[in-house]
Amino acid sequence: MKITSSAFEDNQAIPREFTCDGGDKNPALVIDGVHPSAKSLVFIVDDPDAPGGTWTHWVVWNNKPTIKEIREGEKTEGGVEGITSFGHPGYGGPCPHNGMHRYFFKLYALDTILNIPLTSTVEDVAEAMKGYIVADAKLMGTYTRK
Repeated sequence: MKITSSAFEDNQAIPREFTCDGGDKNPALVIDGVHPSAKSLVFIVDDPDAPGGTWTHWVVWNNKPTIKEIREGEKTEGGVEGITSFGHPGYGGPCPHNGMHRYFFKLYALDTILNIPLTSTVEDVAEAMKGYIVADAKLMGTYTRK
């Protein structure tokens, strides 16, 4: 399974338009090679370099396993957006206080559909996914505020 973006290459800088300094919208993402036994997909975008610990920028579960892309600035079709570290659902772009931070766009294929509350956080999703992950993929981008 693979996740890529037309906006940036793996291990490269995320363009400003996808950050708090720009349009604060999610970049386009392309999904390829989803495991055949997948019943749902989970997306998590996080920053492990945040001073207070890993900061969640986006968490979306129960995406259809047939999804091939997420368009720039759009929600996933059929997915459920959970509560991020910003305190609300939806994508929140990179916005580091200082220095360069890494942002991981993670994709998980599950052999189940998650039955969790709409108010779930990334911790709730991670706990619910245990034992159901059949494949995963990762895309990493960096961002430094000017």
